[in-house]
Amino acid sequence: MAIAPEAERPARPEESLPHPEITYIGCTRCGTQIAGLDGRYACAGCGWVNDWSEGHGPLPETGRPG
Repeated sequence: MAIAPEAERPARPEESLPHPEITYIGCTRCGTQIAGLDGRYACAGCGWVNDWSEGHGPLPETGRPG
């Protein structure tokens, strides 16, 4: 029994979301190079995190009713 081509592929959303950019910075507390998403960082070495407002753009919507 053959599978229909449309059943093999997952449905694509109508509107695709922008992909986050991987960015790098030296930790301001311990100096370890860390990677983040769109300018938001957390250091696994010392626990430092930058504030969410320091990112390169607004945070995405949650999709929950307000």
